[in-house]
Amino acid sequence: MNNLVEKAKEIRRDIVNMITEAGSGHPGGSLSAVEILTYLYFKEMNVDPKNPKDENRDIFILSKGHAAPVLYATLAAKGYFPKDELGKLRKLGSMLQGHPDMERVPGVEMSTGSLGQGLSVANGIAMANKLDGKENRVYVLLGDGEVQEGQIWEASMASAHYKLDNLVAFLDYNGLQIDGPVDQVMASDPLADKWRAFNWNVIEIDGHDYEQIENAINEAKKVKGKPTMVIAKTIKGKGVSFMENQVGWHGVALKPDELERALEDLA
Repeated sequence: MNNLVEKAKEIRRDIVNMITEAGSGHPGGSLSAVEILTYLYFKEMNVDPKNPKDENRDIFILSKGHAAPVLYATLAAKGYFPKDELGKLRKLGSMLQGHPDMERVPGVEMSTGSLGQGLSVANGIAMANKLDGKENRVYVLLGDGEVQEGQIWEASMASAHYKLDNLVAFLDYNGLQIDGPVDQVMASDPLADKWRAFNWNVIEIDGHDYEQIENAINEAKKVKGKPTMVIAKTIKGKGVSFMENQVGWHGVALKPDELERALEDLA
């Protein structure tokens, strides 16, 4: 897993660099999801940057679209597009807008940003794959503030009803959203019990531990007749000491001196 650890550091450095250059963006929830995307793209998923529309590819959907920097940094590290594009984040004419655009960015499977919609689309793709007899798997990343959206729960019923065992959802459970702690804005616990009640297979892990991520995915592959929800406990702003568990870093860009400190942490 050492190569994944180094890859995650690279992705985190790219995240803070691109957001600082843009002067806007969402660092906190991008940094919390790095290990999940790193594992999926560099260990688990069947994807080919040279053939991003391969019919046999696995699918990843970033439902919490404001965390676009973590997806962009991961796609660039994987080779979907040149890394110098990252410096154009949120700039006029850039393909890397504040939220992912599937029409402009190679490797982006869905344009996201309006919270709550990603699971519905993941359902449709997973269902289509089953109807076509394909072995492709579908992964979707949700935010813990995002699951306050009613559409998530409508979609979760459909996932279970259609027995989408080729679908795995990761919940980036960092405990903070734009307005404050999740449990104060709109408490959603006990989350695991809720997903189980909706007839999902539920696994709870440390979302920064590669072995636990790997074990969760392997378990999900063995489950038949149910989708799997992986509730990944994470740290908002992970890797940058002064950003960790600080709600103020949900959607604020770093200043140049703060970037310098962040890069020291990520060296």
